[in-house]
Order: sequence, then C-alpha cells, then structure tokens
Amino acid sequence: MHALSLRPLASFRSLLLAFALAVTSVISPANVAMAQQPQADIVDTAVAAGSFTTLATALQAAGLIDTLKGDGPFTVFAPTDEAFAKLPAGTLDALLADPAKLQAVLTYHVVPGRVTAADVATLSSAATVQGASIMIDTSMGVRVNDAHVTQADVMTSNGVIHVIDTVLLPPGL
Repeated sequence: MHALSLRPLASFRSLLLAFALAVTSVISPANVAMAQQPQADIVDTAVAAGSFTTLATALQAAGLIDTLKGDGPFTVFAPTDEAFAKLPAGTLDALLADPAKLQAVLTYHVVPGRVTAADVATLSSAATVQGASIMIDTSMGVRVNDAHVTQADVMTSNGVIHVIDTVLLPPGL
C-alpha cells in the first residue's frame, strides 16, 4: 500500500494563496470600503466609497435619495466621479439645472430588482426604471451601453451596485 502524499495539497494551497494575494492587490481602497458595507443601503454604500460624490449630489438634486434608500431591491449602474468628468463641458451643469432631465438620466441607471453579475451575464438588455432599456454586452468584460463595468456585485441592504466608467444617457437626450 502506498502512503498518501500531501505535496499536491501543499502546491494547491500555495497556488490558492498566490491567487488570493494577486486579487487583493488590485482592489482599491474605495472598492474595499464598498465591499465592507453590506448592511448599508445603496446611497450610504456609495457615499462611503468616496468616489461617487457627483452621483450623490445629482441624486439629491433629482430628489431620488429617499427612493434609493427605500426597500428596493434596486440594481444601480453607478458612474464614478471620473465618469461624470468625461461628460462634455456644461452637460452636468445643464442636467443639475433641469431636475426632470436629471431624474431621467439617473433612473436610466437603475434596474428594478437585484440583478447580480451572474444574472447580467445571461442578459442582452434590461428595462430601466426610466422606461428605456440598456444594452448589455458580455463578449469582452461587461459593457452596459458604452460603459464598462469596473466593479460588479457590491451588495447592499436594498440591492446591488455595479460600478461603471461612463454616464449612461437615455435615448433622445
């Protein structure tokens, strides 16, 4: 009878440890802050991350804070401050001055229900709270219209956040 060797198990543990270290080394402090707040709602989780101040300001101006702090569940494709900075000059100011258009843009980022990355992978589109659908492409990463999902599945008490790098504009706006 041969003795069972633990060498393959040790190699597997080393590989697993190396993978875990590689993954954690690419996580930014903002992402960690978001991931550590699973009991907070969508708004509080985004604010705690520190990279969504423009989104928080826009939600306040559009009167959507209370809605996104509600029971949900909601899925929010949340543009970062850098995403808002990519908008053409004057666009953000114009939206902030027009609460109806601002609300249309922001609700175009919200899908009813808790749609996780696993769910998104099976979809080609999703109806938004605004009424129009967003297009989903998973052929090279995950894209929602022209935005890349840079972090998926930030779980909150009332839904899920997927971080995106571009502000989504509904058709006709």
